[in-house]
Amino acid sequence: MNNDASNNSASRRDFVKNSTLLAGGLLAAPLFSKANYFSGSDDVIKVALVGCGGRGTGAALQALLSKQNVKLVAMADAFRDRLDNCLKKLQTDDDAATIQGKIDVPEERKFVGFDGYMKAIPLADVVILATPPGFRPIHFEEAIKQNKHVFMEKPVATDPAGIKKVLAAAEIAKQKKLNVVVGLQRHYQNSYKELYKRKDQIGDITSAQAWWNNDGVWVKKRQYNQTEMEYQMRNWYYFVWLCGDHICEQHIHNIDVINWFKNGYPVKAQGMGGRQVRKGKDHGEIFDHHYVEFQYADGSILNSQCRHIPGTMSKVDELLIGTKGSIACGEANIKDSKGKVLYQFDKATENNPYQTEHDELFAAIAKGQYKFADAELGAKSTMSTILGRMATYSGQVVEWDASLNSGLDLQPKVYDWNAMPPNIPNEEGFYAVATPGVTKYV
Repeated sequence: MNNDASNNSASRRDFVKNSTLLAGGLLAAPLFSKANYFSGSDDVIKVALVGCGGRGTGAALQALLSKQNVKLVAMADAFRDRLDNCLKKLQTDDDAATIQGKIDVPEERKFVGFDGYMKAIPLADVVILATPPGFRPIHFEEAIKQNKHVFMEKPVATDPAGIKKVLAAAEIAKQKKLNVVVGLQRHYQNSYKELYKRKDQIGDITSAQAWWNNDGVWVKKRQYNQTEMEYQMRNWYYFVWLCGDHICEQHIHNIDVINWFKNGYPVKAQGMGGRQVRKGKDHGEIFDHHYVEFQYADGSILNSQCRHIPGTMSKVDELLIGTKGSIACGEANIKDSKGKVLYQFDKATENNPYQTEHDELFAAIAKGQYKFADAELGAKSTMSTILGRMATYSGQVVEWDASLNSGLDLQPKVYDWNAMPPNIPNEEGFYAVATPGVTKYV
């Protein structure tokens, strides 16, 4: 799977085509009536897109394809070329005719730079947050401060300090009755929802396995005359402050499924990982493989693995084992302990969960309903992946409470093109990489 920004919007569309289917002191606000729910006339739901790469382009398209009266009115990105490319793709997409008239982003509502989000958010009723995840906490905090409904992509942070910021903003969002949907789309996928309804058929969940193994993702080469900040922003997947490592950026989907079915989160983790093939200067600091043993409060274990190594087995799936049977999420079935199928989801009834999460969000907003509060679960599943990363980077047993309260903050002191990110290359152009047994967090 190639996660290049140029391919993400297409992958969302291909799913349905190929399927059978915090500021302190903020006061709580009452649920808005439909009369004052939107800032525009005729109940137009105004949308601002913050983060115009492939993921943002896909999310914006899904929002515009919902059945509600949605209009994209503002866009923000650190880079002007990404903003322009996003707008061009939306205007020339296969579904362009369907969304014609739903894009109204004149030059004065295109915002570029680190502070662009501050200018775009006030112009909308709903904000789509799809920048690299390192920025998610400050963007989410501002959106809630400005009383906006939010769709934000996962993961929602890259460090424990960011998680705490998101959790705090999530509480304020609940007080204000602002709908928040997080792009953990399996919660909106028919097969997973049906399996979840029937999970008691396997008894108590005693163990689980989760995989995100594939060839890896894109690489952006350093260009002449780039500052270090611009280079890392362009090649964001390979820097922990921006991406969180692929255990966080991708594998969160699988770990989140286990958390969901367990109705809980890991209390500690230990594991191993490293850089076996992805060691170049353009590969920054992240690992290319992680194996983590997560333990839940009841003693059950999740064995989790994610790998980015070309030519190896590819697998993205989840398996839950219970006292009476098992749930195979990829096969969408439930079996008893002897292998007899107790339930098989009809894949002909599968939906496009990327579209469904937007359909349901915008339908609720159009009706003046408060239905979605995904930020807390998004933050805690993100924290689960950070816990795993801290375990593989350090080689130690890392506990949830200690890691969440560690104060670890990976963000730069200043967001500026000439500022230095937290990890800069040595004289040979290589970055410091975590070393198990040496690297310490808590």
